[in-house]
Amino acid sequence: MLIDFSRNSTVAEAVCKTFDGEHPCPLCKAIAAGKKSQQKKEFSLKLPKLEFLPPGQNWGLVAPTTFEFFPRVNLCATGVFSEPPTPPPRLLPS
Repeated sequence: MLIDFSRNSTVAEAVCKTFDGEHPCPLCKAIAAGKKSQQKKEFSLKLPKLEFLPPGQNWGLVAPTTFEFFPRVNLCATGVFSEPPTPPPRLLPS
């Protein structure tokens, strides 16, 4: 816009016309039209209803009757790799 306005007037007048808001370019008009047509969507947070035990009832936590240690699993990859062949392969002379 500045270039277009400066062709017919001074640079100072072109800068004023460019930024005064009264002389919008086609891009400014398209942006304004897009802002007008854009609808704001309201965000609604739907939380689930929390349900609690009725008041006045006694309840408690009970420990399990048996307890077992599970075997430890080795997640390391040390047993996956095999030893290199002995003797190592050698290059043939060229």
